[in-house]
Amino acid sequence: MKDATKMLKRHPANPLIKPEDYPGVSQIFNPSPAMYKNKTVLLLSMCFFNSMGGETRVAESEDGIHFKIDDRSFINLADKPFPYDIVNQHIIDNRVTKIGDTYYILTPVGTAKYDVPCTVLGKTKDFKSYEVIEIITLPQNRGASLFPEKIGGKYYKLDRPRAGRGFGSIWLSSSPDLIHWGCYRPLLAPGYTRWAGEKIGPTPPIKTDKGWLVIIHGVRTTLGIDFYSLGAVLLDIENPCRIIGKTISYLLTPEKDYEINGVSNNVVFACGAIADGEKDELRLYYGGADKCICLATGSLSEIADACIKQI
Repeated sequence: MKDATKMLKRHPANPLIKPEDYPGVSQIFNPSPAMYKNKTVLLLSMCFFNSMGGETRVAESEDGIHFKIDDRSFINLADKPFPYDIVNQHIIDNRVTKIGDTYYILTPVGTAKYDVPCTVLGKTKDFKSYEVIEIITLPQNRGASLFPEKIGGKYYKLDRPRAGRGFGSIWLSSSPDLIHWGCYRPLLAPGYTRWAGEKIGPTPPIKTDKGWLVIIHGVRTTLGIDFYSLGAVLLDIENPCRIIGKTISYLLTPEKDYEINGVSNNVVFACGAIADGEKDELRLYYGGADKCICLATGSLSEIADACIKQI
């Protein structure tokens, strides 16, 4: 039986993007990946020494390794009409899902006076212009992730109630139009394995011939210290409420210096992945210790099989 902890291989050029290469930048972390016109696009969470907030920048790459970061902020909500004008600019952990020719972006955001975070739905077709659509979750919900197509005539998303410290599980909800959401169902709670003992959170599901593959993060706490690892869950294609399997072992856990030491120590964190069915490849871009951007690759089918076999 293959070892699930060996299925992802870190790229030898890691970390691919680090703040030391960009004057004035204190953090570049938790990327959300997509493919656009044969280019790899990352929505990057970035923080600057001269600002208390964070913002989203777009990075593009021809080869998926060497990236050019746009010098403009991509998501700006402060100049939008109510209720978006109360949203602050500490915008992190976007999730991107392509449906048709549109890239939908789910963004957890804070507010100046109200509970945080809620999730804002926006969209783009070119990663140049951004259009806000609606707030689609109540607080606290951090990590909401869209499925890339309708199932049984409905849109679906994974939710992660709760934010920050404390218990965090994954729920499922559905919508007729991407705006009005309901039919909430509990899907998966933490504690089914040691590396995900405290809380878990989803990323956008990937369609495979075996089911919907969802890369998740899990948190365990040891002596008051949190450790963030990555694993996977497989959902039924026609009934995403049904879990086919899940990895009992982690796929990736903090082991390298750039994952262990940073702004938040002992963290590997993903907001999505890029799948290539023809190459049987999964490219997992992830944040290391809330400081830098890294890449790990593996076999799409092996990871799905690991979920089914629960290894």
